[in-house]
Amino acid sequence: MTTAREIMTPGAECVGENETLEVAARKMKDLDVGALPICGEDNRLKGVVTDRDIVVKCLAEGGDPRTTTAGSLGEGKPITIGADDSVEEAIKTMEEHRVRRLPVIDGHDLVGMVSQADIARSLSEDQVGELVKLISY
Repeated sequence: MTTAREIMTPGAECVGENETLEVAARKMKDLDVGALPICGEDNRLKGVVTDRDIVVKCLAEGGDPRTTTAGSLGEGKPITIGADDSVEEAIKTMEEHRVRRLPVIDGHDLVGMVSQADIARSLSEDQVGELVKLISY
C-alpha cells in the first residue's frame, strides 16, 4: 500500500493566519505553488488558501489583498489526509470534497502536501484519467 507520506511534497510552507493575502501571493510566486496551508499562531493548520481564493474571494469582491488576512479565507475545518493513509484514501477524500490538494498531517503536525499531480505520478495512465474525472468539476 502506497501512503500519502510516500508521494507527498514534503516541507510545506505555511502562510500565517494573520499575514495578508499579498504576502500569501508572494510566497506562492516564490515557491511556484498554487496553494498554501494557513497556520495559526499555535502552529496548527487553520485552512488552505489558493491563488483562486485570492482572486475570487478577495479581488473580485473589491477586497484589498494588502489588508485582507489569509485566516479570513480559512473556512471551517481543514480537509486533510494522514501521512500514513493510503493513496486510495487520498483520492476518496479529494473526490468527496472536490479538492485538488490535501495537507498531510502526522499527529497534529503538517508534514507536506499531496496534490492531484503527486497522485497521478503514482498511478497508471487509465487510473490518472479516472482521477481527473472524479476530482474535476
